Amino acid sequence: MLREIRPAIVLLLVLTAITGLAYPLAMTGIAGAIFPAQAHGSLIERDGKVVGSALIGQEFKADKYFHGRPSATLAPDPNDSTKTVPAPYNATNSGGSNLGPTSKALADRLKEDLDKLKAENPNAAVPVDLVTTSASGLDPDISPEAAELQVPRVAKARNLPDDQVRQLVSSSTQSRLLGLIGEPRVNVLALNLALDRVAAK
Repeated sequence: MLREIRPAIVLLLVLTAITGLAYPLAMTGIAGAIFPAQAHGSLIERDGKVVGSALIGQEFKADKYFHGRPSATLAPDPNDSTKTVPAPYNATNSGGSNLGPTSKALADRLKEDLDKLKAENPNAAVPVDLVTTSASGLDPDISPEAAELQVPRVAKARNLPDDQVRQLVSSSTQSRLLGLIGEPRVNVLALNLALDRVAAK
């Protein structure tokens, strides 16, 4: 019986070593050599200190910063572990809100966000990505139109000319991949860091 089982055990060990150890280590090494920034999480540094990732959004509330998309991610309530509380851009609990089109909570939140944005810029149409969450809740990008809507608020808070802030948005806009894939977008963290550099001068 051992003679029949031994080949199965040997094959299991060999395939485990190949697919569970050798292949993942080889792919990690190749990725680190060819795409070092992406393999290490697309981290963004300022003054030698990591301030975030280009792949995960952050919450900016101050008027002097551009704001990203709303995030519906949650975290356990520290006071009651059976409940959850909003935790924007919580990468450990990525996901949407799962609220449907007939949800009163969703309708109330949309109205509140829309009213706030309309108060900032009453004559402009509000881009949909400033009031809707992404499927992951971690989207680091907004549309150029969403950034443009926020220019007057940011410029006023920074005491900068609107045109200078608008030019910063334009230079921070990334185009479609290969001119075909995706939509033009602005990484909010990168834009805010560029804005800090301009304001510091």
